[in-house]
Amino acid sequence: MNPSELPQPLQGKTALVTGASRGIGKSIALKLASLGANTLINYNSDQEAAKNVEKMITSYGVRSGIFQGDVSQSTDIDNMFDAAESEFGQISILINNAGIVNDRLILRMTEKQWDDVINVDLKGPFLCTKRAVRSMSKSRWGRIVNISSVVALGGNVGQANYAAAKSGLSGFTMSVAKEFASRNVTANVVAPGYITTDVTEKLSKDVQESIISRIPMKRPGTPEDVSNLVGFLCTEEASYITGQFFTVDGGMTLS
Repeated sequence: MNPSELPQPLQGKTALVTGASRGIGKSIALKLASLGANTLINYNSDQEAAKNVEKMITSYGVRSGIFQGDVSQSTDIDNMFDAAESEFGQISILINNAGIVNDRLILRMTEKQWDDVINVDLKGPFLCTKRAVRSMSKSRWGRIVNISSVVALGGNVGQANYAAAKSGLSGFTMSVAKEFASRNVTANVVAPGYITTDVTEKLSKDVQESIISRIPMKRPGTPEDVSNLVGFLCTEEASYITGQFFTVDGGMTLS
């Protein structure tokens, strides 16, 4: 089946995915494109990778564009949304995926390491959401999906900053869900567990095996495992689901 022949429940919608040049963000962008959404890519540094994703998106017969910007900077966010809305119209779907890690034990963690992670992983979704919900609220339709982590549930040694940001993202999402539910705007959290990406593949074999041993399904997840759920949450079939926290972890958080 050609990409253009796939069911397109998001046809006519425009989506923006932050941090979409690789990994889970890339997979989410391609999934939304396959569902018929014009899909815009935000990236911070790797323009070439973003261009490659843009080409893949347009193969689905939808429009795409790349927009550089640091999600922790309000000026970058305003410039990105201004440019995107000028060319593509209203953004109806926002996926806050951009995130960083800067691991260090608490006693050795600097204030900058704390601030950098909080600013990108928590402030970034706030800035993007604040801008996106303006038009979503007016049109009475919107989908916001914030990408968290299972670390939000149990913490992790050396990741106090990351755990705090991802936990905070849950509370933020619930508040957004309550504030805009009457405007037909949903907001949900998707929390991946151990997913195979270029980042996790850099871990040593022993570390990878140790993590997999704690997963009931005894395998890592794929970016597609995450993007399939995100895609569903953006469709009309998920219109009555809001303020929820979904783990995609092969059962890792069961125990």
